[in-house]
Amino acid sequence: MTNNHDLLKDLAPRKFGLRGKLWSGLLILVTAAGVIAYIDQLIQGQVVTNMRDYALWGIYISNFVFFVATSFVGSVTVAVLRLTRNKWRTPLVRIAEIISLASIIMAGITIILDMARPDRLLNLFTHARLQSPITWDVIIIPTYIALSFLLLYFPLLPDLALLKKYFNTKNSFLSKWYGRLSLNWTGSKMQKALQEKSIRIIAILIIPVGILLQTIDAWLFSTTYRIGWDSTNMGAYFISGAFVAGLGALITVVCIVRKVRKLEKYITLYHLDKLGKFLVLACLTYLYFNINEYLIPIFTATVEEETHLNELVYGEYSFLFWFSQLVGLILPIFILIFKAGRKPGPMFIAGFMVVIGSWWKRYIIVTPTLLHPFLPIEGVPESWQTYFPSLHEWLITGATLAMALLIITFLIRYLPAVPIQRTAEEMELYRTEKELEP
Repeated sequence: MTNNHDLLKDLAPRKFGLRGKLWSGLLILVTAAGVIAYIDQLIQGQVVTNMRDYALWGIYISNFVFFVATSFVGSVTVAVLRLTRNKWRTPLVRIAEIISLASIIMAGITIILDMARPDRLLNLFTHARLQSPITWDVIIIPTYIALSFLLLYFPLLPDLALLKKYFNTKNSFLSKWYGRLSLNWTGSKMQKALQEKSIRIIAILIIPVGILLQTIDAWLFSTTYRIGWDSTNMGAYFISGAFVAGLGALITVVCIVRKVRKLEKYITLYHLDKLGKFLVLACLTYLYFNINEYLIPIFTATVEEETHLNELVYGEYSFLFWFSQLVGLILPIFILIFKAGRKPGPMFIAGFMVVIGSWWKRYIIVTPTLLHPFLPIEGVPESWQTYFPSLHEWLITGATLAMALLIITFLIRYLPAVPIQRTAEEMELYRTEKELEP
């Protein structure tokens, strides 16, 4: 195996520098503020939020849908790339899997945050109704968390064994824990065959589970028979939107990690170019479903649908609607469709725009529809007729986003962001092929 020492030197986890400590400290402070706000919400009840009879989901559920969408690309896309044995995926898969695991964990936690009585969480399992999409969500999310964890963990085993030896004289504490987590990996033929088989099984399983997760969330909305959600387009709409949100998050994190960890030699312009093209394809697909969701109904809309569409296009939510469409979808296409736009700087900007646009997109999917009830609003307080998140909601939501970033930060701190063993094997194969060339 060539360059193993150099690879370990380049790719082994490093201590936080000043920037890393400040970044982690900021995330911990934001998380602590959200925890305090949530404790107050538990004490006083959800009266501290601006959610009422109509806007009964609000920012928490839109945030949940965002996390679910972001988790999709890290598991399902990586699984497809693993099964098809695409070589260009190697330096990107670990980061994608970390994002996926962090996002789906926070999606599960966000559901609990939305519950006024989290002490009744067990009732979702003991008194579940199989005809309810909420029950399907409760089943599918823990399943997806488990599969995402295994898809991250199993390919890590060879790297953990290498890190055990690497830190043996540098940090005995880390060496001991890497050794335990490596499950006595020696790299024998039997272990490699078992690992390869296990990864393949998980990759096959996670694809339908990921698609089901996105579709179940779409069904949860569309089966409520509300204007704005009553659409057979919702399943494909959510899946295509998940690809966009997930790829945007992946590009953003990859650009940061590449710069901070000085991984330009491993995550090259070629990989960024591939990711950029992939995001353009995802955005174009999602744009098609947005046309189906918003433009086509204009020609056949009922009075209620027309009211809802006018509210989005011209009314109270028009700024957020056009922001999510233009900044989160159309402008990134124009940036990335050109080769110059698929360089690190423009790529980061486009990815960040997609992430911000995707988050607000989920907000306008949830809130405007809830504020258009079946019957006219009469004889209710004015606060029920409008909705904008309270300070408690913003603090708690900010904490969930900070916790997701904190999980990503610490996993990338203690795990190699780029697979060491796989990279070494591919470098050795490349060297051998070059030597055999006439």
